[in-house]
Amino acid sequence: MKSFLLGLILGLLAIPVAAYVYFKVGNPPVAVADQPFPMEQQIVKVPLQARIENEMPQLAPIQATAANLEAGARIYREQCSACHGFYGRPSDFAPHMYPSAPQLWQVHGKKKAVGVSDDPPGETYWKVDNGIRLTGMPSFNKVLSTTQMWQVSLLLSRADKPLPPNVVETLRHPAELNAAVAVPAPKSTQNKNTQNKD
Repeated sequence: MKSFLLGLILGLLAIPVAAYVYFKVGNPPVAVADQPFPMEQQIVKVPLQARIENEMPQLAPIQATAANLEAGARIYREQCSACHGFYGRPSDFAPHMYPSAPQLWQVHGKKKAVGVSDDPPGETYWKVDNGIRLTGMPSFNKVLSTTQMWQVSLLLSRADKPLPPNVVETLRHPAELNAAVAVPAPKSTQNKNTQNKD
């Protein structure tokens, strides 16, 4: 019986020692391109979703007015578009993040939802407010006001609906906007510049 208990104790001690050795000198998946641990996403997703459902606000304190959507679009462009993409143009580096950053203006999934438009605005607000550990999603509660976080959340909840033209223009990629407003210099100016070089 003593040998059984000793073996049990040694076996239980061997597990944390083996885990320590693996993480210290092994090759655990820490790079973005590494294969994840088995069931890693499922293990993380269950407690995250449970916490969001328990804590997310049920009602927005503001309405999705044209002014709030425009303000949300400006905030999104400044704070979110690098990772989550522009209207009609995904982020260049989002697919190379782990987990990859969802593109909030693209259709995805079986439901064919656009971005997070199938989530309640309160869920999006919770994510913006709190961030999500180990994903690259920061907490914006020290960067944006409560109203600003709601403006972005309400905008994203309407990503599958027609938006006012000024909101759509605000959400477009800068290169597209520059190309749309680029006006060639008058020929007389071009000729003067060429003559001055000679």
